[in-house]
Amino acid sequence: MIGTRVVKRDELKPFVTKDGSEIREFHRSENLSLAEALVPVGQRTRKHFHKTSEEIYFILEGRGMMEMEEERAEVAAGQAVVIPPTKTHCIENVGDVPLRFLCHCSPPYLHDDTILVE
Repeated sequence: MIGTRVVKRDELKPFVTKDGSEIREFHRSENLSLAEALVPVGQRTRKHFHKTSEEIYFILEGRGMMEMEEERAEVAAGQAVVIPPTKTHCIENVGDVPLRFLCHCSPPYLHDDTILVE
């Protein structure tokens, strides 16, 4: 498998995004990024939107309350949420284990593309 890049989660250094979630970035290119995000029990991300990035959250573990614009929906492992650019959103951990999800952004996540609304 020439050119294959294998990334091990435990070797990735976590960092905190502008919305307050802790992420480990698996991949970043000019076109997209893929990261694992973690929201501790009882916590939520800050409400925000992205000027240009479209996001997909794929829930790996835990339960969350997803808020986008004025709508709220509970999400759990095995479900995905598509978040279009400019849509205000946040996610709250409403379960009893850390909420863990993959976050795919296209174009890739940038602090400067993230606008906090609270």
